[in-house]
Amino acid sequence: MRADLGWSYTLAGAMNTANAAGYLLGALSAPWLMRRAGVPHVLVGASLLASVFMAGSGFFTGAAPLLAQRLLAGVTSAWVFVACGLLAARLGQWYPTRSGLMLGVVYGGVGWGIVLSALAVPGVLTAHSHEPHGWAWAWWWLALACVMATAALVWPAHFFKQKEALMLDDIAVAAINHSATSPAPQAHSTVYWVRKLGFAMAGYACFGIGYIGYMTFVIALLRDQGVAPADITLFYALLGAAVVASGRLWAGLLDGAKGGGALSLLNGLLGVATVLPAVTTAWPLLLLSGVLFGAVFLSVVASTTALVRHNLPVAQWPVGISAFTIVFAVGQIFGPSAVGWIADGPGGLARGLLCSALALWLGALLAWRQKPLVVPA
Repeated sequence: MRADLGWSYTLAGAMNTANAAGYLLGALSAPWLMRRAGVPHVLVGASLLASVFMAGSGFFTGAAPLLAQRLLAGVTSAWVFVACGLLAARLGQWYPTRSGLMLGVVYGGVGWGIVLSALAVPGVLTAHSHEPHGWAWAWWWLALACVMATAALVWPAHFFKQKEALMLDDIAVAAINHSATSPAPQAHSTVYWVRKLGFAMAGYACFGIGYIGYMTFVIALLRDQGVAPADITLFYALLGAAVVASGRLWAGLLDGAKGGGALSLLNGLLGVATVLPAVTTAWPLLLLSGVLFGAVFLSVVASTTALVRHNLPVAQWPVGISAFTIVFAVGQIFGPSAVGWIADGPGGLARGLLCSALALWLGALLAWRQKPLVVPA
């Protein structure tokens, strides 16, 4: 799309910035929406809407409507992620000995989408390369895949819908118990708990800034370095497979790290993965970058849900997950445009990814300062 439509790296980054701005709006509105419609309905409905907006990106060539499409897709994606995070946290409550694995499996499911797109999109692009704006077919194919994935969500959503009344009762009882047993009203207020997780949230915002630059531009950098299309497909497919495997890889870490240790470690490793394409063109190291990135980046998201589950009262879980999603979205807003702007200057994309790695390492230092909280009984 960037080559066909004559975009600068700044404009290409702005597309993901618009997506992240929508993500912020979605995170802000998710708690209210889940209270009104119920978590399972939000999950399936938002996934279906995201599929529609995915398809819409294939119908336009102007920057303004494409920016609008990315904005709307961001809103609905945030609803999906917040709903998934809350349901995963509830699963962890029902099966506490396997909570880390369940969080990893839920977020690692993104990897299947990455693998599917990595294997299918190049063929779609090749098949329609002779047509004007043949890349539109890739958007439509991805939209179809999203619809099929949404259909697969119906059964688990139905399972949680049956449990939803019990879930809401549990949350209400927990809120009453905390009000009755804690002498300090601020100890169970939303502002209190969010403030107490400030270092973790700052580290997560840095993650949002840093990781999105890699995901936005690493394929463009590989092409600039002369990597063959088949090798790029392999790179992205291995990245996705590593995301799937990450659920089991980090399960123990998510179970055991009550403070910011997991978030810190994962941010630090992600910085290493991000900096490698900026400092080397050696193909084995580039593959290592993709595998390491895939093995870590969705587990960073899972680590924040684990933090919420370990440190916040049950009544605060929806707001806590939304709060982390909000700071993540704020980071995503700045990341793509900043990296694109840097990439348009001296040093190109390599310098942009170096800045992304620095943001991730800063996030690791901030998260390392997060201590576990003491939740009132």
